[in-house]
Amino acid sequence: MTDTAVSARGLLAEFSAAGVLAWADVHPAQQLTHLFGETDERVQLAIALTVRALRSGSICLEWSRIRDLGLGEDAVAEVPPELWPEEAGWLAALRASPAVRVGDGGPGERPLRLVDDALYLERHFGDQESVRLALLTRLAGTGDDTGATGQDDAITLALSHRVSVIAGGPGTGKTHTIRRLIEQLRVDEPDALVALAAPTGKAAARMTESLAPSAFTAVTLHTLLGWRPGSRNRFVHDATNPLPHDVVVVDETSMVSMLLMARLLAALKPAARLVLVGDPDQLASVDAGSVLADITKAPATRGVVARLERNYRFDGTIAALARAIRAGEADAALGVLADGGEHVSLVDGADAAASLRERVVGPGVRLLEAAASGSVGAALTALEEHRLLCGHRRGPFGVQHWTRQVVSWLAEAAPGWAADGELAVARPVMMTVNAPEFGLHNGDTGVVIAGPDGPRAWFREGTTVVSHSPFVLEGLATLHAMTVHKAQGSQFGHVSVVLPPVGSPLLTRELLYTAVTRAERSVLLLGNEDAVREAIGHPARRMSGLARRLS
Repeated sequence: MTDTAVSARGLLAEFSAAGVLAWADVHPAQQLTHLFGETDERVQLAIALTVRALRSGSICLEWSRIRDLGLGEDAVAEVPPELWPEEAGWLAALRASPAVRVGDGGPGERPLRLVDDALYLERHFGDQESVRLALLTRLAGTGDDTGATGQDDAITLALSHRVSVIAGGPGTGKTHTIRRLIEQLRVDEPDALVALAAPTGKAAARMTESLAPSAFTAVTLHTLLGWRPGSRNRFVHDATNPLPHDVVVVDETSMVSMLLMARLLAALKPAARLVLVGDPDQLASVDAGSVLADITKAPATRGVVARLERNYRFDGTIAALARAIRAGEADAALGVLADGGEHVSLVDGADAAASLRERVVGPGVRLLEAAASGSVGAALTALEEHRLLCGHRRGPFGVQHWTRQVVSWLAEAAPGWAADGELAVARPVMMTVNAPEFGLHNGDTGVVIAGPDGPRAWFREGTTVVSHSPFVLEGLATLHAMTVHKAQGSQFGHVSVVLPPVGSPLLTRELLYTAVTRAERSVLLLGNEDAVREAIGHPARRMSGLARRLS
């Protein structure tokens, strides 16, 4: 971390110099303690660490885990033990602070909330409490069932409860279950108003495509709720103006943040049924919260969670590797990798670069040949044949570095390739922003192909293809590698994964599981056994009190 807070003093300066805190963490702590007349350095430090945890996806700062914060992409130096305040005195200082409200009752006029030895920024505690209370209301009368498995049970739960969860990994039939649920609703409740939604435009588009020829079109949650930029209430639909729908089905719920879930639950009619669909073992939302994972772990929700276990998509070895990762069984995962043959493998050192080059160049040359001949369909098919995934964006293990490496390999294999730079024929591209005016979403991928009026960027939309001038598409980036986060919700024929190095805070079980389950036919992991063991042994465990407090 390079943005050291030069104005920091005392403990804030020490933790900033150690690389734990940035200016974005220090400034709110300085501001809040000044406004509330708090002079204790320990309170300042706790606020800054809470902001840092929030920026890393956690809703709160749990005191029991305060020294093992997941601090995001940039690895940080270990804080010398003597710098940490004594914990009992530290908590006592927080309880006495005029900036901190203690307990879950009372008004939220103070900026911080200390509940169950976890420190929250008040507005995020409010979001979590909204979700918790709304879920408990919807769970009332559910009973103490231990949950269910299989599609039939999932449909029964969705039809009979005001909130239910259909949980399963890729290829376990979640989409088919949604289709069957809709068909059953048409028979049982033909007048029921049903909404299909997803957290991103890309996920909504894929939900619509996968359910075709259904008459339903999925929309983003923001669209469903009626996003009003610049307005005080933010959404058209809320508790005072609820959604008209009788059933709301949300796909890819693992990517839904705590804030968005709070707004959705507030906007539902009391009698409406909410069906949450997703994979709780995947990476969580980019924004704060791990809502789906929290809900599936909570004691109060056992009776409304249906888990789909049977896999209809993967080759046996990919499925076996995914199961071992999800179960936290490193020895089993390494055994699968050792015996996986052409379907799953782990390579390191010089062999890693050679193996990756072979996997990259073949599809790349086929993409070039198809694009040069003007064959749009073949080019887009070649684009999805293989995908290189990285945990990091920067550095020797990141997207930027490996993009440059892939470009050099392709230039060697096809002299003259990319000579035209950004407008090169066969340039693979990805949207990095939403462009609803063009029907494109953040994460959509395509390829540049020459046309009679200049280059065109072609994208697949369901069973059709569309093209736009690359000159009018903002946020269009070259795609030779992408982060695992960006790949969520996507499937590719073959996947290669550059594992983060041992010690990286990004090397988690969820990242490895998500990366492996993007592949349909083969997975190549670039790294060593130690990296695999560390990933499997380190679940992300975002800090959130939701699962614990849902009881």
